[in-house]
Amino acid sequence: MTDTTNQLPVPVSRDSSARQRLWPVWLIAVIALILAVALALWSWQQWNNYQAVRQTLQAVQQDTAQLENLYGDRGSQMSERLITLEEKLASQRELLATQQRQVDHNARELLEAGNRTRTDWLLAEAEYLLRIANQRLMIEKDIAGALSALQAADEVLAESDDIGVYPVRQQLAREILALKGLTDVDRTGLYLKLEAAIDSINQLTDQALVHENAPGFVPGSDSGKPTETTGEPGLLARAWQKVKSTLMQVVVVRRMDEPVKPLLSPDQSAYARLNLQLMLEEAEMAVLRGNQALYERALTKARTTIKDWYDASNPRVKALTETLAELAQRNVDPDLPDISQSLDLLKQRLAGRLNASESTGGDSASQGNEGGDS
Repeated sequence: MTDTTNQLPVPVSRDSSARQRLWPVWLIAVIALILAVALALWSWQQWNNYQAVRQTLQAVQQDTAQLENLYGDRGSQMSERLITLEEKLASQRELLATQQRQVDHNARELLEAGNRTRTDWLLAEAEYLLRIANQRLMIEKDIAGALSALQAADEVLAESDDIGVYPVRQQLAREILALKGLTDVDRTGLYLKLEAAIDSINQLTDQALVHENAPGFVPGSDSGKPTETTGEPGLLARAWQKVKSTLMQVVVVRRMDEPVKPLLSPDQSAYARLNLQLMLEEAEMAVLRGNQALYERALTKARTTIKDWYDASNPRVKALTETLAELAQRNVDPDLPDISQSLDLLKQRLAGRLNASESTGGDSASQGNEGGDS
């Protein structure tokens, strides 16, 4: 039994063989686990990349929309600017064309000026002086200025050697004589006198008004002055005066055949002064405009107002009345003669000389062409 037992094979452990068979499985499991973890990491990374790309795409889309809006507005602005630039360019072209025409005109004028003589320049200067004279007389009504301009034009024409200005100088002599026969209107002096009258009106007080309640006023008397007594009154005279004054306070005698002048309150007297001031300012405007009818009407209303409401015995009122009466005699719009005939004659003479020079220039040019052809 013992030998037999010793000859049997040694029994092998099952656990070691099972372990030897399971290690490849564990190896595969570990590898699979590593691969799964790696795949999970890779998937997570890809997801993050996807989210980042998506956010970037959204940002790009928003930027694209903003750029489209911006470039759309810019495009409309650029189109408006282009239209504006085209309009400016058209206006600049028109301006250049106008300037070009002006340059051509100036060039022709210079060429014509080069062909003019001293007589032509003197006639042009005389024409300018005659225009000034007509403007001074017809617009500004300045007789002295117009006369000076006519005399200067006559002197310029006398310096010229053109015999054709004789009718012009003849008409000038008539016009100068007509202006010398007029009396020049001193508008500045009249205006200043009216200003002084306005100042004197502002200085008038209520004492200058006509008052029936003034001390010493005798009812029914025209002057309205207090009665003057000469000498020292006696007892009887003083008693009579006292009785008389008492009767005057009780009984008032009024004349019905004369117009009654209503009394003015202080406010009404201020309005009266203001009304007088406006009338004289109207007269000043008439002096500056040369309107004789308006001038006379304003002074007449002012004098009537002073006569109706102010005491003629007051020194200021008396001086103002005399000043207005003197101003009313002035003529601010004298009849002015027509001095435009000499200007028309001179224009005709200038046109004749210009036509003659053009015909002479054309003949010389034609002769030059004929000489060139020969």
